[in-house]
Amino acid sequence: MSNKDMLSVLQKIRHLFQNFTTAAHLDNKTKFRDTFLKLHHRDRARYLFSLDVKSRKHYYSFLSARELARVIESIKPKERLAYLTEMTVQTVADILSEMYVDNAVDTLNLLPPTQLTKYMMLIKPATAHKIGSMLHYGENTAGSIMTSELLAVHEDATTGEALAILKDEAHKVATVAYIYITTKDELLTNVVSLKHLILADKDTPIIELGRDSVLSVQAADEKITAARMLRDYNFVALPVIDFEGHLVGVITVDDVVDLIDQLAAARYGRLAAIGDVELTDSPTASALKRLPWLILPLFLGIITAALIGRFEGILAQVAILAAFIPIVSGTTGNSGTQSLAVMVRGIATGKLKRLSLKHYFLKELVTSFIISVACGVVLSA
Repeated sequence: MSNKDMLSVLQKIRHLFQNFTTAAHLDNKTKFRDTFLKLHHRDRARYLFSLDVKSRKHYYSFLSARELARVIESIKPKERLAYLTEMTVQTVADILSEMYVDNAVDTLNLLPPTQLTKYMMLIKPATAHKIGSMLHYGENTAGSIMTSELLAVHEDATTGEALAILKDEAHKVATVAYIYITTKDELLTNVVSLKHLILADKDTPIIELGRDSVLSVQAADEKITAARMLRDYNFVALPVIDFEGHLVGVITVDDVVDLIDQLAAARYGRLAAIGDVELTDSPTASALKRLPWLILPLFLGIITAALIGRFEGILAQVAILAAFIPIVSGTTGNSGTQSLAVMVRGIATGKLKRLSLKHYFLKELVTSFIISVACGVVLSA
């Protein structure tokens, strides 16, 4: 999209926002809905959550549980809780029932056990069963970011039958890119892209359209493994199986984008020595998280100062040497930051494997030696 097109879109959104103000003054539910629902889910959230609490609660009553679910899903899980507390318990339960299962699980996992149990009792039984089957997966597993909402047919179906299922069930899933082929025991056997499904003759057995090999990930695998597979193979979605090969869910690319954002933020935090500090943390909590990273360098600095003190006599005789202390310290810190950045990037891209740590350590050691020699030559020149 060009800059001109982007400006045009923003102008349209601003115009719609002005209409919201008019609708609010008139208290016209129909006008508000007609205007509000023209926006993308993300833009709806931007507008709705920019209002004061009283105005938001007023507009909540204008929207259905499904419409509110789409709005709530478009923001991060930790942000959802603040807005859900503004609603009644039953309204929240209705919204969770209308969410896609993976998003509902992400939201419920942030609640205390007592509140989680309360909402699970109020959610629609069918949805509660799907959510319950996913809550037991560990935080770092592929199962924790998958959704059980997918399109699957048995291997004895024809293309025409698969298209009929697709038409009836597509509205229940977030991403329609593939249809999965299973046995009657729900064992994953193959996968067919939507493109091949549409182009095939209706009487063609669905199994003939499948791929030669099916790539999948186990629910117990690390979620970063699934993210890398989606990235490496350019998939829109990746099937998830249990240890016996049963199809239990699918991981979509939007979940992976969220995961990559979280990992990038966490690794940047470690690189900057701030851990998992959040802007929303209280001053006390923020200080407690940051202090350990500062106290260790403080002690190292004291040790360095003690070592320099042992050469106080030499420094008194050749004062010019004192001028090089901050230069050496700064260069050492910069070199260490560079090495850390290289290592963190290697971990993020998956190129740094545990079995090759020795190789990378030696490589960085030699690199640092070359840098130190070069800097020494520059200073002596």
